[in-house]
Amino acid sequence: MKIKKLKRYNEPRLGPTAQKILLLLLSGTSLGFSYSPKQYAYIIKSAKKDWEKINRRTLYQAIATLYKSKLIDEKDNLDDSTTIILTDQGKKKALTYKIDEIKVPEMKKWDKKWRIILFDIPEHKKKARNALAHSLKQMGFYQFQKSVFVHPFECYNEIEFVIEFWEIRPYTRYIVAEHIDNELHLKTYFGLH
Repeated sequence: MKIKKLKRYNEPRLGPTAQKILLLLLSGTSLGFSYSPKQYAYIIKSAKKDWEKINRRTLYQAIATLYKSKLIDEKDNLDDSTTIILTDQGKKKALTYKIDEIKVPEMKKWDKKWRIILFDIPEHKKKARNALAHSLKQMGFYQFQKSVFVHPFECYNEIEFVIEFWEIRPYTRYIVAEHIDNELHLKTYFGLH
């Protein structure tokens, strides 16, 4: 099935199916569409299970929304099929959804160290500051103070990703500490007794 060229618009409201499509495309999965029903059926069968879970009609509507939003584009192939690809804007949007899913992995045995994130982000970057606080809460951090968050488990890579994503490296610090004076409260919060 050929995807029609649709009028594009800038501010998308993406439902869960469109979000899932962006994340699947970001992970390297590709959608193929063909004029031939047999070839289309083959593509659907050979696609990852995640694609199969998406209702076809919902899938087409989500693709149309993503295309109009300039988050995906199409590439015509020699075999009359069409491949859907992420645009740069689509990659950034997909990373936004991915960043909301980041969790700090639990350590098998806690090393009795605290990971502390400090930030002092200027007012002109208020959006990034709020987004960082939101990301840290989503990752399971305890908000120690307004711009101080604490977690007991190793999370350097996750924090690096978040800092780079929000472009706030100059304003953010990652500290590993062996003792916090009220750590009994933190141990209770994280279930470390």
